[in-house]
Amino acid sequence: MSAPTHPAEPPGASAAGLDEQRLAELGYKQELRRKLSGFSNFAVSFSIISILAGAITSYGIAMTAGGPMAITLGWLFVGGMVILVALAMAEICSVYPTAGALYWWAAALAKRNKAAWAWFVGWFNFLGEVAVTAAIDFGAAITTSAFLSLAIGLEVTAGSTFLIFLVIIVAHGLLNTFGVNLVRLLSDVSAWWHLIGVAVIVGVLAIVPDRHKPISEVFFEVRDATGFEFTGAAVYAVLIGLLMAQYTYTGYDASAHVAEETHDAARSAPRGIVMSVVVSVIAGFFLLFAITWSIRDYDAQRQTELGLPPAQIFIDAAGDDLGLLLLFICVVAQFFCGMASVTANSRMAYAFSRDGALPGSRLWRRVNPRTGTPTNSIWLCVACSTLLVLPSLWNTTAYLAATSIAVIGLYIAYVGPVFLRRRSPDFTPGPWHLGRWSAPVGWLAIGWVGVICVLFVLPTTAPITASTFNYTIVAVAVVLGAAWLWWVLSARRWFTGPRQNLSGPERSPDGPTPQASPLATPPEA
Repeated sequence: MSAPTHPAEPPGASAAGLDEQRLAELGYKQELRRKLSGFSNFAVSFSIISILAGAITSYGIAMTAGGPMAITLGWLFVGGMVILVALAMAEICSVYPTAGALYWWAAALAKRNKAAWAWFVGWFNFLGEVAVTAAIDFGAAITTSAFLSLAIGLEVTAGSTFLIFLVIIVAHGLLNTFGVNLVRLLSDVSAWWHLIGVAVIVGVLAIVPDRHKPISEVFFEVRDATGFEFTGAAVYAVLIGLLMAQYTYTGYDASAHVAEETHDAARSAPRGIVMSVVVSVIAGFFLLFAITWSIRDYDAQRQTELGLPPAQIFIDAAGDDLGLLLLFICVVAQFFCGMASVTANSRMAYAFSRDGALPGSRLWRRVNPRTGTPTNSIWLCVACSTLLVLPSLWNTTAYLAATSIAVIGLYIAYVGPVFLRRRSPDFTPGPWHLGRWSAPVGWLAIGWVGVICVLFVLPTTAPITASTFNYTIVAVAVVLGAAWLWWVLSARRWFTGPRQNLSGPERSPDGPTPQASPLATPPEA
């Protein structure tokens, strides 16, 4: 199937009319409220990536595996590869600016088995986003617990951390329920909070400490506390430590999921995907450099009783009061991050339900006529993320096993459509495209995801026991197996992929009769 063309804007046509026309050409009527600017679209993805969330809460992973080299140079290397993935995704987003995003793109681009491609990409995307939302808000609870422990002497326990998680995720559900205008405002504030917050943290850590690590060590020192002793174990540790950066660089598909709420979506949503990653790479590098530069006692700070190495580094480098302020900046940023994650997760669930893929789809696809938000989908995502975190009350390993699907699951969903686009020579680019760079960028993106799918299922700690085993491969297998079993036993008989919700030959306000769903269009020769 070739992509729909985007004719030049007719004289006097409004931007909103063109957005609705493009959506109608893809078979959908405008139900969500189109209130997001290009900056707000960028802000949603930038907030979910959240260098003050992912990089802070997973900093200890790279301290254990790889050390400063994995933290600083590893961040830049992974960032460069992720930019390629974002560019390849953005080119497709420009042609199909729908809330369904990844699974919709897969259905539109596949030449055969369209429904199956949509099904598997959609489930990896949905469960990956649920896992990311759970991981973000649980990480926010850990950071908040460390802050309250330092500020008021709160005893940090599994129970208190879970209660803080519940408060945070319910607040995110409520904020998203109130309407897209509030989400837009908070997302804009979040983007500036992250940028100014990073500047403050970097400034304090550069000026206040009376001594720093040598610059050469910040970039080239390798630390290995994984326990492996084979030849080349240090190199292996650095590779494992790249998980810190790769985990942080997730969620930028949010710009595509809120495309139906974004003005000039065919251009603004692709820009949001790419720029959220580019800005995160740059700002995140300065943040991680400053933190690593300020390390004083590596082993003591890595094993701090606070459970959050950057918090201990802040306190040791800047003193109790300033250190607490820097940690507070991270607490607020992580709250914004989780709010944006619920926004994106709920839009994907809404779109997947609109096409009948989730159990109880009739309930989850409803849009609140007062707020213009998919309220039921919002609370579905809150409930699913809470269930995923619930095992943390008894077993942290169980929680880590459940959320390990986040990175690999999301990236499989990210490059599935990219792979199909590379196999579709009749693909017609949209207003935002890569030109002659499309093929090399796309294949490099696919190759990188293949690398991380292998790298991040490898053992991370020795000796390998039930509590240290890397359950990522198990989580991926369970998701893939469950989706395949459901498909074979049931879904293949009723799931047809993306469906139109326009009845009859309706026309958008400024546009022509909409085209059929991608699944209703026979493949071209």
